[in-house]
Amino acid sequence: MIRLGLLRHGHTEWNRAGRIQGASDIPLDPEARAQLAAQRLPAGWDAATLYASPLQRAVETAQLVADRTPQIAPALREMSWGDWEGQRGAELLEAATTPRYRHIEDWGWDYRPPAGESPADLRARLLPWLETLTEDAVLVTHIGVMRVLLALAHGWDFSGAAPFAVKRNRLFVLDYEAGVLRPGTPPVVRLEARG
Repeated sequence: MIRLGLLRHGHTEWNRAGRIQGASDIPLDPEARAQLAAQRLPAGWDAATLYASPLQRAVETAQLVADRTPQIAPALREMSWGDWEGQRGAELLEAATTPRYRHIEDWGWDYRPPAGESPADLRARLLPWLETLTEDAVLVTHIGVMRVLLALAHGWDFSGAAPFAVKRNRLFVLDYEAGVLRPGTPPVVRLEARG
């Protein structure tokens, strides 16, 4: 069995402005850099193999909390939101677009933004990559990637309220064995403050 620790990148200006980032390569903001520099991976995770999405906000988060350069894993890149990237979800809810913007809890596996990816597309990208892992790993990535992996572990189908809440500064722990993801024990571990 392999243990996976999923970590969401720090805040960016687009996060704070409520803009959809998706695959856009937006950097961390100065406040996020300062917060992450004051934290480190929890005990027991500091020696795990470190992977990051190729987007700079994930790479920099990994470097700041682990004090080392991560291996870049293209599979961990955030889901593309296509034509909706850079826009605000609240405004898209009111716009007369086709397809209509929906909250993620109403997507199902196959809903996709115009010119973007569906959760099923992301699942198809992630599962073959997971099969290549041979040891415990920290994956520094994005909320979309984390939602797909956590959905698989918890049996959630992107319909109705998720049985988890993806927060920052925490490792979401999953056990992976023979192609199956399960919630780990404990399921969530906070990053630690630097001494």
